[in-house]
Amino acid sequence: MTVDQAAQTTATSQEGEQATPDALDSLGRWTLRPGVSVTVLPHGVHLRGWITSVTLEGGAGLPVLWGRLAEALAGDGGAELARAAVAGSPLRAALVTVIGQLHDHDLLVERPAGKKGDAAGENGDAAGQWLGAVADRPAEAAAALIRSRVRVLAARPDGPLARAAARALDRAGIRAATGEAADLPDGQVLLVAAGPGAPSPLSVEQDAQERAVVVGLRPGVGFVTPVGSARQARADADGLADRLRRREALGEAEHPGLPALLASSAAQRLVCAVAGLRDPSAEAGDARLIPGLPAALVAEREPLRGEYRTWAGPVLVDADRVRPRADVRTLAEALARIPVLTDRLAGVLDEPDPGALPQLPAALVRSSVAGEVLVSGSARADLARLEAVCRAAELLLGKGDGGPVVGAGAVHARGRALRRAAAGAAVRQQGARSGETAGPFSGAASVPWSPEPGRHPQALHWWSVLVRRLGVDADVAVSGLDTGGGAVFHAEVRGRTAGGGTAVEASADNAVAFAALSAVVRVQAAADAPHARHLVTPSGASTSLARPEATAPWEDAGWTTAWLAESAAREPGLQEALTALTGWSPQPWEPPADAHADVRALWSALRQCGFSVLSARPRHRTHSTLTEGSR
Repeated sequence: MTVDQAAQTTATSQEGEQATPDALDSLGRWTLRPGVSVTVLPHGVHLRGWITSVTLEGGAGLPVLWGRLAEALAGDGGAELARAAVAGSPLRAALVTVIGQLHDHDLLVERPAGKKGDAAGENGDAAGQWLGAVADRPAEAAAALIRSRVRVLAARPDGPLARAAARALDRAGIRAATGEAADLPDGQVLLVAAGPGAPSPLSVEQDAQERAVVVGLRPGVGFVTPVGSARQARADADGLADRLRRREALGEAEHPGLPALLASSAAQRLVCAVAGLRDPSAEAGDARLIPGLPAALVAEREPLRGEYRTWAGPVLVDADRVRPRADVRTLAEALARIPVLTDRLAGVLDEPDPGALPQLPAALVRSSVAGEVLVSGSARADLARLEAVCRAAELLLGKGDGGPVVGAGAVHARGRALRRAAAGAAVRQQGARSGETAGPFSGAASVPWSPEPGRHPQALHWWSVLVRRLGVDADVAVSGLDTGGGAVFHAEVRGRTAGGGTAVEASADNAVAFAALSAVVRVQAAADAPHARHLVTPSGASTSLARPEATAPWEDAGWTTAWLAESAAREPGLQEALTALTGWSPQPWEPPADAHADVRALWSALRQCGFSVLSARPRHRTHSTLTEGSR
C-alpha cells in the first residue's frame, strides 16, 4: 500500500468521527535518529538507519511532504504542521502513515529533556552519536555508562591486548582503570564493569549489576566471551582457550590487526551490556546463532576475520546459563543445533559430511570419533546426519558400546533407548519360543511376510532395492513380540551374500522397511567405506522429529514424508509397548563424579542444545570389527 492509498483509507474512516490524538500530535516527543541517511526519490523517499531501512512511495507530492516533516523533526516538533494538517484530511492521514513507518523501522528517538539533540548525540562526540543511533533512550544509556566503574585486568597490564582494550573503552567515553591480575592466564584480559558501590570484580560475592567479558589472544586465533559475571566470563575463557588450542599457529608472526579486532569487540560487548543495548551478536540477524544460547566471537588471523558462534561452554555459573533448556521438538531444530555441536572451532564433535559417499539408494555420511571412522545411513541425508551425531556422542560419553543413549530431545532419545533394549528382548523371546532359553517371556509369534501387492509401499521399495538393485540374496523373518498390550514387531533381514539388518517397530511392514533399509545401508557402507569402524543404521525413532506439519495432496504412503508421518503417529503407543516389553524405562544420565573433563563438556553441550542423554542397558558386541548404533 502506498502513502496515497493509506491516506485515502484513513481519511475515509475518520469522516464524521471526533478527532483523537494521533502520531502527529505526539511528534514533539521525537526526532530523527543521528546517522539516518535520506535519499529523495521522484515519487517518494528512502531512509537508511543503523540496521534498518524503509522506502516510502506515493505521488509527486510525497517528497514535499517529507521535507515539511523533516523540518518539523529537526525544529519545533511539528506543532505548526499539526495545526496546518486538520483532523480527517488526506494530508494529516499521509503524515500519520509516514510517522508510523518511521516508528516501525526504529528511525525515531525520543527528544532529550534538555538542549535539543544532545541526548540523541547530534551535538556530542562520536560515542554520543552512536548511542543516539542505536539506543532506545540515549540519555539513560549514557548515564549508565557514566555511573559504571570499569577495570581492565591482565597478568601483563602493559601488554598490547590490555592497552588496546583500554583505548577502545576510552573511545566509547569510558575511562577504564588498568590493573594486574596475576591469576589470569597470559594472553587473556578481563574487562569488568560494576555499578557504584559494587564489590571488587575479583571477590567471591559478585554484584547483580556486574558485567564482564574476557578477550583472549593465542597464536593465530583469539576470542571474546559472552557477557556475564566475572566468574562466568573466566570459565568461558578457559573453555574457549582449550577448544581453540588445536587451531593455534605456533611460530608464525602475529597479524597486527588481530589484537585490535578482539579488543574493540570486547569493549563493544561490554559497553552494550552496561548501556542496556542488545548484544552485537544479535545485530546481524545471523540465522546460525541459536536463540537463548550465548555467542562467542572467534577471530582468526588468516584471513583476518571475526565471527560470532553459538557457544555451549562446559562450565555454567550464572543463573541465565544454568537454567534448563527446552528439548528439541522438530527435525529443523535438531539440524540447527548440529552445527553448534560440530563447529570446527568451538564444537565438541566432528561434523558429519557426505563427502564422496553415495546418496542413493540410501544417503550416507561419515565423521570421525576418537580417530575412528563412523558411517551413518538413512533414507535422507539429514536423518543420517542426526543419527551420526547422536551415535558419536554416545561413543564418546560411554567410551564404547555400554554408554548412555543420546537423542534430539527426550522422545527421540527414549525411542532409541527402548528399541535398543527391545532388540535384546526379541532375541530372548525368540529363544523362549524355540525352547533354547527360559525367562519371563512367553515367546514370539512368527508373522509371515512376503513382498506381495498390498504391503506397505516403503517395505516393498526397500526390499526391492536390497534384492533387485543391489542383488543381495536375502530373506526376512518377522516376529510379533508379546508385550501384553500394544503391537511390537521385530524384523530381521538375513543376507546370504551380504550383511542384513534388524528393526523393532509398531507394524510388520514398518519393521521390514527399516530392517531392509538398514541392510541397504550396510551393503553400501561395506562397498564405499570399508574401513569404517562404526556403522549407524536407521530406525523409526527419528520419525517423531521428522514428521512434517502437512503433506501435499499427492504424497501417499509411498513418499518418505508421508511414511515418516505415519510412523510418528504410532511412536507414542510403540514406546509404551516397548516399556512393557522390556520392563524398563530409561532415566536421565549424568557423568559420574570421576568422569573426564571432555565427557562433562560434551554432556553439558548436548543438554544446552536441547538434546537428551538417557541411561541404557549395556549390549554385547555383534561384530569383531564393526560396532553398530541405532537399529
